[in-house]
Amino acid sequence: MSELDAGDELDDHFNFILPLPYKLAVVIVLGIWLWGVNLHVLHHLHRIDVPALIRYKPRSDPPYLTVYRFATALSAPVAASLVLYKTTNSTYLLPNLTLILFLALFVVPQRFLYPKSIWPLTGRSTFLLTLRRISIGGLAKAEDGKFGDVLLADALTSYARPLSELYIALSMIWGGQSATGRVDRSSIIVVPLLFAYPFAIRFRQCITDSQPYNALKYATAFPTIALSTLMRLETDHFSHDSLFKFWLVAALTNALYSFYWDVVRDWDLTLFSPSQRLSSEYPFGLRRYRLFEPYHYYGVIAIDLVLRFAWAFKLSPHLEHFYDIEGGIFLLELLEVFRRFLWVFLRVETEWVRTRFSSDVMLGDIGPRIDEDSD
Repeated sequence: MSELDAGDELDDHFNFILPLPYKLAVVIVLGIWLWGVNLHVLHHLHRIDVPALIRYKPRSDPPYLTVYRFATALSAPVAASLVLYKTTNSTYLLPNLTLILFLALFVVPQRFLYPKSIWPLTGRSTFLLTLRRISIGGLAKAEDGKFGDVLLADALTSYARPLSELYIALSMIWGGQSATGRVDRSSIIVVPLLFAYPFAIRFRQCITDSQPYNALKYATAFPTIALSTLMRLETDHFSHDSLFKFWLVAALTNALYSFYWDVVRDWDLTLFSPSQRLSSEYPFGLRRYRLFEPYHYYGVIAIDLVLRFAWAFKLSPHLEHFYDIEGGIFLLELLEVFRRFLWVFLRVETEWVRTRFSSDVMLGDIGPRIDEDSD
């Protein structure tokens, strides 16, 4: 058996264990559960009022309970379907029907299954309006929930791969293909465009918000995707080796710039500020005002660095022939969701600190006192 044939056999075997519709549902549901954990920990342990940050008037129940109920409502049919899938021979109908039902539950609220809110922290109409606004790169004013728009749009960039996978899964359903068959990712138009779409949203938001350097961060994803797509084409106009070199530079640039922006801009840390990172006023590379323990910041920084590289390379469709095993793709998607989960903790904490010590946005004296470290 050739190496390629062995890869195909492993690929098909994992598809049979967990077909693409189930993988997509698991990735999305996991993201919702983790968002609930974000809210729960930030509220209970650190008294951070996330609804106040995104300018939303909360309901009577704690926001994280709404998220948990919604995640449960989505998880239950997926889990039940998986059990049926393992005990029946339905390799086409059941996984595909489950994906369609899952999407319906996500988009169309069913009041008998979960509360009125279709999205964590917002009512159905608010979420749909927010999604519609950011879908074209729109951005609310600060007093109308700008930070919430940024969080949602940033989260979409972590779902660039699942977004393209959703198109592939729906195409397989439309074409009458078995959900356990080999996943065809040969599209050189739609799939790359879907990869780039979330980054285009944030790019436009940053341009609208007069943040050219932040826009540049998201723009670095475009050459990586474009060069990767060109490498999949059989053409005499471009040398594969030359394209690979350009692609490697683009992928490294995207990973390093994104990591730098996470640390310096999104989290306001001083790791890359020589004049401040050795300050005796606070631990190395951090900042004076903070809510978490120092090792939390260091741990998230290290994980973010590793997973930023993994995700930057995973944005490249042409690399699939190196690890064309569905299990590997699924694992990287789960790791990116986990990275975003950790990123949210520091991003929200940073915004909270900014509002407490900035005159730009005043939320009042809510939450615990933030101690000034004098290590």
